[in-house]
Amino acid sequence: MKQKSLDNRAVQETCVLVGVSHGLQTREKLEEYMDELEFLAHTANAITTERFVQNLPHPDSKTFVGSGKMHEIEEYVKDHKTDMVIFDDELSPSQLRNIEQMLNPNEFAEHKTKVLDRSNLILDIFASRARTASAKTQVELAQYQYLLPRLSRMWTHLSKQKGGIGMKGPGETEIETDRRIIRDRISALKKELIQIDKQMSTQRGNRGAMVRCALVGYTNVGKSTLMNVLSKSDVFAENKLFATLDTTVRKVVLENLPFLLSDTVGFIRKLPHQLIDSFKSTLDETRESDILIHVVDVSHPQFEDQWETVNRTLAEIGSADKPTILVFNKIDQLKSPVQGDPNEVTGLDELKKSWMGRVGDNPVVFISAANKTNMDEFRDVLYRKVNEIHSIRYPFNEYLY
Repeated sequence: MKQKSLDNRAVQETCVLVGVSHGLQTREKLEEYMDELEFLAHTANAITTERFVQNLPHPDSKTFVGSGKMHEIEEYVKDHKTDMVIFDDELSPSQLRNIEQMLNPNEFAEHKTKVLDRSNLILDIFASRARTASAKTQVELAQYQYLLPRLSRMWTHLSKQKGGIGMKGPGETEIETDRRIIRDRISALKKELIQIDKQMSTQRGNRGAMVRCALVGYTNVGKSTLMNVLSKSDVFAENKLFATLDTTVRKVVLENLPFLLSDTVGFIRKLPHQLIDSFKSTLDETRESDILIHVVDVSHPQFEDQWETVNRTLAEIGSADKPTILVFNKIDQLKSPVQGDPNEVTGLDELKKSWMGRVGDNPVVFISAANKTNMDEFRDVLYRKVNEIHSIRYPFNEYLY
C-alpha cells in the first residue's frame, strides 16, 4: 500500500494545479498558495504546465471546483495527456472518486491521469526523502492514515470472498479486507513509533545537561545551511522543500562554550495533520530544547506569513514561550522593499533600523548563511544566550562566563 515516490521516476511527469478562492482565502492569498504548490510539485520532480483557479463561496462538495471549470480541466488534460492534476486543498474521498471517474472514464485506457491533493503530494515528498528508520516509520504511518478513508477509489468492484481456511469469513468484501489489513498495520506502526520514541528519549537523556538549541522555521529558509556553517558539518541542503526530514544533532563550540544544535523538519502552510501527529519525535527535539533559533527567509515575498505559520505551530506544541533568537536569513537576496518602508532596504544598517529590528523582546539578527554575512554578530548573540542558561546550570564553572 505504500505509495511510490514521484522522485524515483526517471522521466519527469507533467501536472496541472487547481485552486479555489473562497471565504477568507482571497485571490491574492490563493496565488501565494499556488506558487507554493508549484514549488512542491517541482520538489517532487513534476513540471507544472497550467493552473486553474476559480472564485467560489466554498469548494464544490462533488468535484471541488464547479462543473464548468471541471469540464475545462477535463479538456485540457485530455488534449495534453497530462499525468497529474494536483488540488491545493485536501480532497474528501468522494471528491477524489468523482474527479478520477471524470478524468478517467475509460477504465482500460492506456493513459490515465492521477489525481492528487496537497496532502498526498507532501506525503509523497516526505516518503522520497525519509532516510532513517524513524522517519520512514513516521511517513508510512501518515500515508496509511491518509489512505484508509480513501480506499474505495481503488476498487471498481466489491466481489465477495469465499470462506475457508485463512479467510476471515464469508461475506467480507475485498475493501473490508484491505481496511482491516491497514488498521492492523497502523496499530503496528504506532507501537513501533512508541519504541522509537523511547529510544530517542533515552538518547536525548544521555546527552547530559548540555544546553540545547533547535533550528526552527519554514521549509527552505536555510536552516541546514546555517547548521553547516555553525557546526562545520555537511548536513544535506538544497533549494527544494523538505530537504531535511530527520532531526540532525551536532555538538558546537563557540569560544570555550559547548552546546548541542539540532536541525528540524521545516514547517509549511496546510501541513497534513497526519504528518503533525506522526512526527512527534521530531517535534520533541523542539519541545525539549533550551533555545529556539527561528530562521526566516527575509527575501521571500510572503516571509511574514511563513513566520506566523511557524509561530502558530510552535504555540500548538507548547514551545512558543522558549527563549528565541530571531534570524532573518538570505539578506543577500533581498531586493524588494520591506513592507511599511517606501525605500528599498538592502543594507545591514537599514535592516536593523526597520520594523524587523524591533520585534518583541528576543534578539534579532540579520545574516546570509550562504555568504556567511554578519555571522560574527550572530555567533556573539548565540554565545550570550547559551551562556545565560549555562551559567545557571553550572554556577561554579566560572571560566565559562
